[in-house]
Amino acid sequence: MINFGIIGYGKMGKIREDIIGNLPNCTVGMICDSVETATNAPFTTDPNNILQNADIDAVCICTPNFMIRDLVVDSLERGKHVLCEKPPGISVAQVADMRRAAERNPSLKLKFGFNHRYHDAIMEAKEQVDSGNYGDILWMRGRYGKSVSNDFIRTWRAKKELAGGGILMDQGIHMLDLFLMFTGNFDEVKSFCSSDYWGLDIEDNVFAMFRNGKGQTASLHSTMTQWRHLFSLEIFLEEGYMVINGILSSTRSYTDNFGKEELTIAKNRTMAPMAKHSREERFMYDKDYSFIREVTEFVNCVENDTPIRIGTLDDAEKLMMLVDKVYRNDTWNSVCSRIDRTATSIERVATRVARTEFVPLI
Repeated sequence: MINFGIIGYGKMGKIREDIIGNLPNCTVGMICDSVETATNAPFTTDPNNILQNADIDAVCICTPNFMIRDLVVDSLERGKHVLCEKPPGISVAQVADMRRAAERNPSLKLKFGFNHRYHDAIMEAKEQVDSGNYGDILWMRGRYGKSVSNDFIRTWRAKKELAGGGILMDQGIHMLDLFLMFTGNFDEVKSFCSSDYWGLDIEDNVFAMFRNGKGQTASLHSTMTQWRHLFSLEIFLEEGYMVINGILSSTRSYTDNFGKEELTIAKNRTMAPMAKHSREERFMYDKDYSFIREVTEFVNCVENDTPIRIGTLDDAEKLMMLVDKVYRNDTWNSVCSRIDRTATSIERVATRVARTEFVPLI
């Protein structure tokens, strides 16, 4: 029996609790949050009551980003396996701290939760790419966007010291992880980050381009001013393409087609200038098994003492190094222009927030 402690009882903490409670040989032994909440498991507001509990075997960390590094390190040092939500801390240096703790405790499992890799459309696309039937990837284009309301600016996600960054750390990091899954690492990064709409110290839009040593390129637009929620991943190969539109979520606000993920696969490219694809297939998925698969893999690795496959420390390090390159490249290229826009941005935001007729877009 694996006895879990859950630190952070917001949306993700509740999702983890529900999944763990329905897995054989698993139970939730204690839950921690800063706000007193009625739960089926013993509750505490002090995470040390979980970390120091000898009956707790594994910890799910579902907290704000700035707390992740310390809780991961402390959990490992206390002999607990760890399943941690993304992002893996707020910097490359924090990933290095977690790596050192993991190396001091090699018998323990540490997994970071990048559940998008477990979605059916993503898994099928990956299998088809790996088959070699479509040739090598030429380029990818990822768009991932949502909208937020005025209430957002009062949350921890709107503060750089707590979140580590804006929409890139919140949503765009999932798309970057998928880029890395399909093509490996990237050597070159060009980026523009802006906070022109909300005027916060975090970005509300990121436009970034990536290229690796094989010449494969990827473009990313990560935004919190996408008034109509959107997920789109396009993968174009030598002999065809794959397009994923929509990603299943608890809100189902990122899907068209009556709340389904759609994967389109086309093969047999004909010659220009009248190029077309002679075979196109569409696959629809209406159930999200990503979180269940994620937790199940973690549990299996703990039970069988096998290596983590997805969400490893190596995955985390490559990802955070890429995030760091995006932020650094933008800072180098646009800090002066951002300073010039600050006064205008502040004035715009003040006017917008003051409008009594404002209707939040969620």
